[in-house]
This record gives sequence, C-alpha cells and structure tokens, in this order.
Amino acid sequence: MPIAQVNGCRINYELAGPANAPALVLSNSLGSNFAMWDAQMPAFAKTHRVLRYDTRGHGQSEVTAGPYTFEQLARDVLALADSLKIDKFHFCGLSMGGLTGLWIALHEPTRLYKLVLCSTGAKIGTADAWNTRIEAVRKNGTKSIAAATMERWFTAPFREREPQTVERIQNTLANTNSEGYIACCEALRDTDLREQIASISVPTLVISATHDPAAPPTDGKFLAKEIKGPRYVELDAAHLSNIEQHEKFTQEVSQFLQKP
Repeated sequence: MPIAQVNGCRINYELAGPANAPALVLSNSLGSNFAMWDAQMPAFAKTHRVLRYDTRGHGQSEVTAGPYTFEQLARDVLALADSLKIDKFHFCGLSMGGLTGLWIALHEPTRLYKLVLCSTGAKIGTADAWNTRIEAVRKNGTKSIAAATMERWFTAPFREREPQTVERIQNTLANTNSEGYIACCEALRDTDLREQIASISVPTLVISATHDPAAPPTDGKFLAKEIKGPRYVELDAAHLSNIEQHEKFTQEVSQFLQKP
C-alpha cells in the first residue's frame, strides 16, 4: 500500500475507483484500520474515487508521540487529500472517524460535498472512562482489552453468527500499537464539540446503531437535532454497524451520496 508523508506523519492509504468520479474519504474507528471498510468497497468504488487510510497511530500509519488532537487528525486527512490533488470530497467516518469529519465540517467546510457520521457523537464517553481505558492499555497493551471490546462492537447474535469476522476484527485491535491507541484515546477524552456543531451546514447523514453502548442513538439524535437538516438512520447493530449491517449501511450511504 502507498505511504504519504503528510503533516509530519507517514500515512498509509489506498485509492480505488474511477479517477474522474467524485472523491469519498473513509475514516476508521479507534482500534481498527482501513480494512474495516472492506464490505463497502465494491459498491463505493463503482461510483466514487475512494480514499481510505489508517488514522495516525493505527494500522500501517506512523505512531507519532501523543497525545493527538482532532485538529491534528483532521489536518492529516486534508494534507493527504492535497498530496493526491483531491480538492473536495465526501467524508464518511465511524466513531473516532466521525469526530474527524466533524472537525473538518466546522473548520474547512468548503472541502466537503457531503458528510456521513456513523456511530459517533459530538462528545464520546467520559473523561473517567477514557482514563480507565488508557491506564489498562498502558499497563497491559491493546491485547488485554480486545476480547471485551468485541462485546461492545457487535451484538451477541452477530458474534455467534460470524465468529470468523469477529476474530479478525479482534486481532486487528489486539495488534494496534498501544501508544497510538492511547494517543487517540486522549484526543477522544479531550474533545467536546457539542457547543459548536449547530453551525455545520454541510449536507449530513447520521447513522446510529440501536445496540451501540459506545456512541448510543442519543448521541446520534443529538447530532441530527443540532446540525442543519440532516438525515437520521438507525440500524439494528452494535458499534461497528458498517460490518454488522453491511448491506443496509452500504445502501443508505450510497443513496445519500448519489442523491443530488
């Protein structure tokens, strides 16, 4: 996979789809990498020039010193797009990736066509919960939290139905660099955009998942209430709804992006 040196960091990425199609950037969740979008790629790459990347500190991207900020993570995206001569793009981010999209919509809205916010919120979790997670990973690494995390990321019926998928995602989290993971946890802990998002006017789709304990539907409904005129969709899934309900997720996003 190609690596771009942007914004003081080496970022691993993949570019697929027709060169003359509108660009779509996909941004991964905490503890995953750009492979989390595998189920969406066949459909998305037919109609869009799809840029997916590993967030700083994740996957094959560089682990720079933390803590990170969402300005930093968003500027990674903008610099990566600049390096590929992509001026304007749709943006779809899940969880941590959604907050990256919110920052871009707030500070660089002219770069966006449309925004898709999935299983995310203007503020995710509490400082105490993030500090507890950070200490656990600092002591014992990401491997120590991987199994329990799958219970938040997928519903019990899905875990029983697709154990191989769950195992693959669990291994990705277990192999995520602990320092990169912690630095992103610190960005999540320290970010609260609730007072700012009412100014967002980019056309927006909000996707929540009914059984998501990390970014519950109340978070998604708050986004949908505060942002100007978004579409709100709720899927029967836990946190990683793009994997658990991949067909419905892909359909909703595709229809939204292609609507004039």
